[in-house]
Amino acid sequence: QVQLVESGGGLVQAGGSLRLACAASLRTFSSVAMGWFRQAPGKDYEFVATINWNGAGTYYADSVKGRFTMSRDNAKNTVYLQMNSLKPDDTAVYYCAAATTPTYEYRRSAYRYWGQGTQVTVSS
Repeated sequence: QVQLVESGGGLVQAGGSLRLACAASLRTFSSVAMGWFRQAPGKDYEFVATINWNGAGTYYADSVKGRFTMSRDNAKNTVYLQMNSLKPDDTAVYYCAAATTPTYEYRRSAYRYWGQGTQVTVSS
């Protein structure tokens, strides 16, 4: 059974930082792209960041570019999202997901497995 487990969420003041982690029990982890999405209350899922199978390529939403950094450790089957200069608009449940392809993807439909999410709350 495939499991993606996010951790690292919490409450932080605007301007602060958080580091999210996602541990995957996925046999093909090191050969697929991974992504982070978020969902704010009353809003649809929003793409945040994605990384290709070997970590050599990343792609970010314009809203987080320059503030968030995604990375992966294939030896640990884990991806990370370093979030700096957080804003109240970043408040959401953050989900990690495993894609069906090795190259990074921003389309939600490209992701097969999803975690349960971790809450990030940024206070002003």
